[in-house]
Amino acid sequence: MTKKHKLELNWVGKDSRNKVEPRILIEDAELSYHASKRFTNEDLFDNKLIYGDNLLALKALEQEYTGKVKCVFIDPPYNTGSAFEHYEDGLEHSIWLSLMRDRIEVLHKLLTEDGSLWITIDDNEVHYLKVLCDEIFGRNNFVIQNTIKRSAPTGHKSINPSPVQVADYLLVYAKNKSRWNYKQQFTEREFDTAYNKFIENYEKGTQYWSFVSLKTALKKLNLTLDECLERFPERIIRFAQPNFEGVGKETKELILESRSRPTEILLQKREDNPDIYLIKGDRILFYKDKMKVIDGKLVTGELLTNMWLDIPYQGIANEGNVVFPKGKKPEKLLHRVIEIATEKGDIVLDSFAGSGTTGAVAHKMGRKWVMLELGEQCHTHVIPRLKAIIDGDDHSGVSKALNWKGGGGFRYYKLAPSLLAKDKWDNWVINKDYDANMLAAAVCKHEGFTYSPSETEWWAHGYSTETDFIYVTTQTLTEEQLVALSEDVGSDRTLLVCCAAFKASSSMLNDKLSNLTLKKMPHALLSKCEWGKDDYSLNISNLPLAEIADEELVAPKTKAAMKEADLFGEE
Repeated sequence: MTKKHKLELNWVGKDSRNKVEPRILIEDAELSYHASKRFTNEDLFDNKLIYGDNLLALKALEQEYTGKVKCVFIDPPYNTGSAFEHYEDGLEHSIWLSLMRDRIEVLHKLLTEDGSLWITIDDNEVHYLKVLCDEIFGRNNFVIQNTIKRSAPTGHKSINPSPVQVADYLLVYAKNKSRWNYKQQFTEREFDTAYNKFIENYEKGTQYWSFVSLKTALKKLNLTLDECLERFPERIIRFAQPNFEGVGKETKELILESRSRPTEILLQKREDNPDIYLIKGDRILFYKDKMKVIDGKLVTGELLTNMWLDIPYQGIANEGNVVFPKGKKPEKLLHRVIEIATEKGDIVLDSFAGSGTTGAVAHKMGRKWVMLELGEQCHTHVIPRLKAIIDGDDHSGVSKALNWKGGGGFRYYKLAPSLLAKDKWDNWVINKDYDANMLAAAVCKHEGFTYSPSETEWWAHGYSTETDFIYVTTQTLTEEQLVALSEDVGSDRTLLVCCAAFKASSSMLNDKLSNLTLKKMPHALLSKCEWGKDDYSLNISNLPLAEIADEELVAPKTKAAMKEADLFGEE
């Protein structure tokens, strides 16, 4: 029997995984922002902007958002060769892949079953990233690879010239492709716009068409009939009489009737046929469903392909009322992605927020959003941009097409410090920066409980089911205190008690305290994750220089193979 092999991507350090601490989030009310009034009943206020390391932030979101995010769009660092010029050859791919793997695994958990992941990338890592995502999402859940045009450089190399790179890529994966619902999109084609002149009331901005006389139509086009047919062969199909193949009875009668009105174009919508023109007894088909509203305009639309060349990456200094560097993703790109992947009210997440385009567009489109950003542009660019949008002062990007007036808001969060810290004797203890509420919330997250302090039960800091609760304290609990607590909880409920220490015999625990489970803090937490680590960033300057010998790097494979590419293996 032939053994089935699974193709996977291997790299140095793949099996070394970080045990990331699930931090709590702390809101800074001074940086949160909301509109002074409600603009519509659909205004969204509970969006999240999180400042901090994005892997730690993703882990912080995991409990609340697992299975709830409809669309993830990320524009991660592209891992260009210059980023690693001072680092050991062969390690750059490995470092980048490990950091991306850790993030994509969490993003996969956050997605709804009908959700999707969109990743922009260039040709340095696109093929490796594709195989990595195949492993995490399953190759059968790959949707498409789109090509995106970016602005060409202003000059070219005169020494060792090579083709100028003007394309980036957009990988798309579904969480579950059988549940993936692709919303077809259209792009405008310039050579079709002359067809608008066929439509009597097009300039009024309506999609309802009128009867147009042949004389009027040709006058609008400034063409003869023969010139009209020659100029627009892509959209006009001419059938000579009496060929009625595939034509319904009513349409056939209309065609025959048209012989008595050879100087008139008749435009009607029929159940058995698309809208039709009748010219001099011949049938000319013109598909009304080609007319689409794109960016607020009624234009001739073509089905969207995987060549997204109509939205180039260019300087967007005028988007968002703040000055951005060139090369950032434009709002039109995010508008298309969000339009394809979501409905109003869905959650959109970007864990590499950059200049905040994802949240900006999602906000204008009535989607909930979550953005993560560690860079200082979170404060200098993203927040001012979002404020302008909320106040209705942003008229750039897709604002006009969406008729954006303002409204909604967001909450600004920072990551809490690590729950555990070393004391002067190098022992792990509860971080002194944590107050009682923060401690209870953090322990709830570690133990899988929802933090929700009860207004009636002093000991109920959170719950996992309707009858299972958790109590967190830094006290040492005596036997008398535990008995009183057990009686208060009652026989129909259970309580996880997390405390500094407790005094109770084994027989007491098994007998009178059977509805309690006791854990000592912080001892019970020590093995759960890495403590005190605040930076898992993709900023290469924060990574240690490689000190591994060449022989160690490539064994048991050859060094030549490692230099050529990261290794594909079979199991």
